[in-house]
Formats: sequence, C-alpha cells, structure tokens
Amino acid sequence: MQLCKKAENINPSITLEITAKAKELKKMGVDVVSFGAGEPDFNTPQNIINAAIKAMEEGKTKYTPAGGIVELKKTICDKFKKDNNLDYKLNQITISTGAKQCLANTFMSILNPGDEVLIPVPYWVSYPELVKLADGVPVFVETSKENNYKYTVEHLESIVTDKTKAILINSPNNPTGTIYHEEELLEIAHFAKKHDLYIISDEIYEKLIYDEEKHISIASLNEDAYNRTIVINGLSKTYSMTGWRIGYVAASEKITKLMTSIQSHMTSNVNSIAQYAALEALTGPEEELEKMVREFESRRNFMIDKLSKVNEISIIKPSGAFYVMVNIEKYLNTTFKGESINNSLDFTKVLLEEEKVAVIPGAGFGLDNYIRLSYATSMDIIEKGIDRLSIFLSKIK
Repeated sequence: MQLCKKAENINPSITLEITAKAKELKKMGVDVVSFGAGEPDFNTPQNIINAAIKAMEEGKTKYTPAGGIVELKKTICDKFKKDNNLDYKLNQITISTGAKQCLANTFMSILNPGDEVLIPVPYWVSYPELVKLADGVPVFVETSKENNYKYTVEHLESIVTDKTKAILINSPNNPTGTIYHEEELLEIAHFAKKHDLYIISDEIYEKLIYDEEKHISIASLNEDAYNRTIVINGLSKTYSMTGWRIGYVAASEKITKLMTSIQSHMTSNVNSIAQYAALEALTGPEEELEKMVREFESRRNFMIDKLSKVNEISIIKPSGAFYVMVNIEKYLNTTFKGESINNSLDFTKVLLEEEKVAVIPGAGFGLDNYIRLSYATSMDIIEKGIDRLSIFLSKIK
C-alpha cells in the first residue's frame, strides 16, 4: 500500500538524530563529547519552575484557547513593544508548541502548492522540510564568506520568480551566528516590497548576542515591512526552556486567524502549565538570562581560541546564537582506517566512532565542507572535545 509521498520526501532532523545517538552511547557508558543539539545546558530558572508548580496547584491544567491564554498574549505584545518597538494587538499573536510549530503554522497559512520560499544557505535543517510539508518549494539562495553568509539583493534579484511567495530571514543565524544589520534589512525589505513577498523573520536567538551587537527586527523598519512580516520567536533558547515547547508568532490579523484555526485541529492548544511558566519568564527577573549570555560569550571566545590552534581549519566567527561552523574541506576526500571521508556526513561518522565526539555535519545546513559545534556546554567539555578533534585530524593527515 502506498504511503504519503510528501512524508516520504521529508528528511529527518539530522541534529536530533546525532544528538540522540550521542545520548544513547552515553547511557551505555561511553565517554562521548557532544557538540550536537542547540540546547542550553543550564536548567530553567527557578522562578519559572515555581510558576509552573503554582499553576498546577491552582488547577490551571485544563484546555486553553487554541491560540494561547490572554495574559500571555498581552505580555508578548508588551515584550514586542519594549524590545523591538513593535505594536501588536492580541489578535495578531499566536502561541504555539515551540517556534518550530510557529513556522509550520506559518507555511501552512501562506503557501499554496508550488509557491516558492527563498532560504539562505546555510540554513537551519528544518526550514526546507517544513516548506515541503506545506506543499511549497524551498529555493536555496547561495551566500558567500565575503558577505558573512548573508543575502545580497543582487543574488536575490537573480533568483526571484513569479512563483516566489516569501523570503526567510534568521538573525542571529543558526548555524553561522551572523546578524543582519539595519542597512541590510532595509535592502531586503525593499526587495520584498518590490516583489510583493511575505517576510518570515525567525528571531529565536535575539537575546543571545555578543560583541555589543544589536538585534533589529525587520518588521520595525517601516509600515510596509511591518505589514508583510511574520515574526517568529520563542522561549526555548533565551530562558533555557527547550523541553517546555513554547513559541509565539506575530502577524496580520488575517494570517493569525488562519494559524490559530490550523493549530486548533493539530494540537488543540499549547500545554497550559508551560504557558503560565512562560508568563513568568517574560515578566520576571532576567539576572539568570544575563548570566547565561555572559557565560555563552566566554565559552564562544574559549572555543574560538582553541580552534585557532588546530591545523588547517577555519571558522565562521559567530556574533550570536551558540554555534561555531568549522571548515574541514582540507580533510575531505581522504581515507581513515579503510573508511572514505568524502563529505561532512562521513567525517562526523568516523569522528564519533574514533574519538567519541559528536558534531553536526554541514550537509544538513547546505554547507557540506563544514561541521557545526555548539558551545552550549561546559568549558571542560569544550576543551576535551576540541582536543579530541585535533587528535583525530592529526591522524587523517
């Protein structure tokens, strides 16, 4: 019997797959160093945990409105005003099961079969798969090291077609950590207006920024950009709440209504307890967040310093998020103990087998000459992992 062709065309998340494999080896007693999933190693702050306990004790464990509780929507509107200078009404906000569901709802709300979405290379692994699930067509836009792996309008103009429906921006970016500046965003906003495109702005890492860089939401630039932008955000990275699954999206009333309707059938509503925890996260003290950001910056600097001493590799220095992309092209098209290393998938497989270090292959992001390392882990693990990586590279050459 024929199964769903669309589902069969979807690739599994390579980040989750490798992370799961590393965890499985650890359970077996293997000393694995994992630079895999994008997940802070800090626990959720205690005030947020306490708010969840209080919500349960008060009986806030029932169904909620499909698009989220009013109190949390209001708080998200306040957050947008304070942090991003954006004015949204309650009926422009949808709360979802993580930013990933926000993206899925977005694509299902705006795409018809054959509609194209422009996605920069490198990209987060789920973007193209979510577009395909919504019957859209992911169109990959090559970027360059010279432009810090960001869009150029010249390249966008060469690839846009009458089927293009939306352009996707992720700033700070996963996996590169690059950040779009105001003048670059203005050019993209003008391009979107010229070709009448939706702008999907994934801002999940907006608080994880270093070197005194500044996050600017493209929706805040002017009225037209505001009207055509769908802003995606969430609490997973900022408040170390990955398992709580809370994301939110801001868009026009019409799009929000569609997303809420879709969600009402897909998941009914977001976990009620997690919503009350999110309310505390967005209104409570931020000392733990500030401490976490400082620690990530220290870890980033430490990882970069360690990698700079490894022979024949180069890196993309991140300004945000918590990843470093490492160029391994000089170690490809080689063999190690009879195994071919022709691409980043081969490299990560052999590295895990030989030195017990888990990294994410760049192929999952569209950059096959790279691997991604997450520094959302301790200094000791960073040091141990990069020492093992260096030993592995010395064995190949």
